[in-house]
Amino acid sequence: MEKLKKVIEEYGRWTDLSIFIGRIETYIDSDFSQALENAKAMLETIGKEICKSKGIEVEATASINSIIKKAFEAIGYSNNNLVNQISRSLANIGQEMGNLRNEIGLTSHGMSLEELRERNNKVDILTKEYLIDSTVIVSCLLIRSFESKTTHASKTHTDTTKMLLSEQEDFNNLWDDTYGEFLIGSYSFSASEILYYVDYDAYKAEYDTYISEKENEEKNNKGDY
Repeated sequence: MEKLKKVIEEYGRWTDLSIFIGRIETYIDSDFSQALENAKAMLETIGKEICKSKGIEVEATASINSIIKKAFEAIGYSNNNLVNQISRSLANIGQEMGNLRNEIGLTSHGMSLEELRERNNKVDILTKEYLIDSTVIVSCLLIRSFESKTTHASKTHTDTTKMLLSEQEDFNNLWDDTYGEFLIGSYSFSASEILYYVDYDAYKAEYDTYISEKENEEKNNKGDY
């Protein structure tokens, strides 16, 4: 959750999400059903906040994948196929969360004392990590994408304090060729996109290294003549 905490620190409007993070960290080992509830609620909150900021109405009964799909569309993702893939994947994650919640939740159905003690053992550590890590990645991607586009829209043309992902095509292609794509359920994001939106400082550092090495190579090539 540290990555998401840093994003929240960077963008003050999302400070209240710390409530969900605290609950997830508190219950992830002792009562994973509660961690799942809060992970799902956090994604819904992020999606609804983005939609509200963009003046897009979200129905009170909207599903999590419907909310997140609208959020991505509100941010400005024009690739409908990508949005649909994200929505389907989040639907799968949300369904998995719901299934696990029903299976291990304290109030979902009556349990014997032994079942009560063993309920969390039904979820292996890899499944826990997958669900929580997926929540973190999607949350960071949504927040950074939203803030990046919002900030850029409010800047003047002379403000170049932050690079735009679309303007660094050569570096992005090199990074993507090297590290490929990251799969989350049935959809994928490019390595450069994940790095840019999840940890911009790391993206900038890698880009600066790339430029430095490229300049040194060009100087060395000139020296050969």
